[in-house]
Amino acid sequence: MRGPHESPGSSLKLVSDALRASFRALLEPYWRHVQSAVGDDVSVRTRAVLDGGTAALLEGLRPFAHWNPPYLDVDYPVDRELRLDGRGLMLVPSYFCWRRPTALADPGLDPVLVYPVMKQPLETARAGEERLDRLLGRTRSAVLVDVAGHSTRTTTEVARALELAPASASYQIGVLRGAGLVVSRRDGKHVEHTATSLALNLLAGTGTTFRRGSKT
Repeated sequence: MRGPHESPGSSLKLVSDALRASFRALLEPYWRHVQSAVGDDVSVRTRAVLDGGTAALLEGLRPFAHWNPPYLDVDYPVDRELRLDGRGLMLVPSYFCWRRPTALADPGLDPVLVYPVMKQPLETARAGEERLDRLLGRTRSAVLVDVAGHSTRTTTEVARALELAPASASYQIGVLRGAGLVVSRRDGKHVEHTATSLALNLLAGTGTTFRRGSKT
């Protein structure tokens, strides 16, 4: 609100200053963690497109969306039907979108689906450097290379490929996930694991070679 003799510019400056102060106090200390979570999601979606095309990308949106050609059924708060009519659909990963995806209210605007990214506790992010030290070791490195060599990998597949006990494979994957090198999502009865962009950069930096393949 502003007085009758106050310019609109001064009011906008008050709002912008308040928003800037709020960001610095509430978000900036954790912004790197937010960017990392969104970047990991983009990496997972990009690999899905490269490995399996658009269908794989849409199928990978579970559990909050199900690809039922030619429809994408979304767990939306209200009953609503959005027809693309030849238009594209922009997918927007969001750290601040919780539980359910959302879309623009105006059907005349370009179709956008904002969906929640997988989040790790901030305590895990703060301990990232310490957890990276725990990654050193032959078994854990082998698990990371195996996961990175496929679009997705279940714990059972990793255990079978490396001749590990399922409990051991699960533990190693948990450490990798805690360090931000693997992301996991449930697909029906199975939990699928994917190497993050950080993991791929780490492997590339150490000169590790692995064959990028599909899910087997």
